[in-house]
Amino acid sequence: MEISPDHLDGATAAPLGHGSSGNSVGVTITIPEPLAGALESWRASFGDPMATVVPPHITLITTTPASDWPAMAQHVRAVASRQHPFLVRLRSTGSFRPVSPVVYLKVDEGFDECVRLHEELQSGPLERAPEFPFHPHVTVAHDVSDAGMDAAEQQLETFRASFEVRSVGLYEQLPSGLWKQREEVHFGQVPDRSEAPAG
Repeated sequence: MEISPDHLDGATAAPLGHGSSGNSVGVTITIPEPLAGALESWRASFGDPMATVVPPHITLITTTPASDWPAMAQHVRAVASRQHPFLVRLRSTGSFRPVSPVVYLKVDEGFDECVRLHEELQSGPLERAPEFPFHPHVTVAHDVSDAGMDAAEQQLETFRASFEVRSVGLYEQLPSGLWKQREEVHFGQVPDRSEAPAG
């Protein structure tokens, strides 16, 4: 699956290829169906052209360079192997305006788990200093008109939904700027250190 650069807005499984070294990495929690479809419809209703291109998600790691893709992937698998499934409950809306033109759904329950996952993932081969403090969220309007953002913030103010998180998606940014999912990494699975990247 290839998706738009906006897919991994940090504030904003094909086999691994041998030529992946040096490319940027993203790690997300994918919103399951039918909730994902409902959020896509909401995002489209606010005039966001990325609604049908960007699957609803919670970004854990965004646009982080990986000089050694196999080592990085093993790191992500190791972090996931220590993680138990947890519940995410989305409730009401927030906004990063005026710093960033984003309206989002708040992660009410599961916030701390997302933060801990982010901190563990953003270490070792993925260690970097993010530009903004990490704040888990689900974007519902990005870079649309003020009226569209106001509508998103107001109409979803009473929104409530929950789902269980059992895995994270590992993405690679392609030279085109699109993101391609390379692997769905499931929680609680011991990484196979003998595993070689497939060509």
